[in-house]
Amino acid sequence: MTVFDKRTSRTSRLRALAAAGLVSALTLAGCTSANDELAQRAQNDGTNYVAGDGSVQELAAEERGEPVQFESTLFDGTAVGPERWEGEVTVINFWYAACAPCRVEAPDLADLHAEFEDEGVQFYGVNTRDTQPTAEAFERTFGIEYPSMEDRSGEVMLAMTDYVPPSAVPTTLVLDKQGRVSARILGIAEPGTLRALINTALDEDAAASEAGSDTDDDAASASGLGAPAAEPAKR
Repeated sequence: MTVFDKRTSRTSRLRALAAAGLVSALTLAGCTSANDELAQRAQNDGTNYVAGDGSVQELAAEERGEPVQFESTLFDGTAVGPERWEGEVTVINFWYAACAPCRVEAPDLADLHAEFEDEGVQFYGVNTRDTQPTAEAFERTFGIEYPSMEDRSGEVMLAMTDYVPPSAVPTTLVLDKQGRVSARILGIAEPGTLRALINTALDEDAAASEAGSDTDDDAASASGLGAPAAEPAKR
């Protein structure tokens, strides 16, 4: 009888262990699935930031809002504000070092910065997560020569919520010369797409300048300025 009780007890324990193992396996499978999803969505960095979907939005000049308004500090300590975005076409890229899509697009952003630098196009990064050493290591790795601002507090992202969904990193904005958002890319900025958006902003500025010049010429003609004096009528 005693032997039977021991076997029964041993069998019960084995069944309990098996059941516990099954629960653990199911739990682990659930966690792994969840972690896989989080890895894709947030790169396992413990945040709720997700990559953008690659959508591109371009705004006609009449559809743009007011110039963007935010102030921040570059990693080198330089203060930046709204005056920086006026007068030149500006590209602003939101990124952080552990963001896989950010690493994919980084070499293309470096190349585009070099390509458009002589045309006065400004590039700025907004780093949403890293300390200065981490950000600078990333920049050295990918040859990024334009400056980035530190935004671990989320102040810039918060100020830009009308243009940047708070969960989308990377996001790239193109500002026109008035500091207004003319285009937005959620997710990886394909170089051909971003190049076209920058050229559009540059071309529309040139067209506006030409239109302004034509308007001035028309006004001058209408007022008689610059027109040759009429010869007096012969008697």
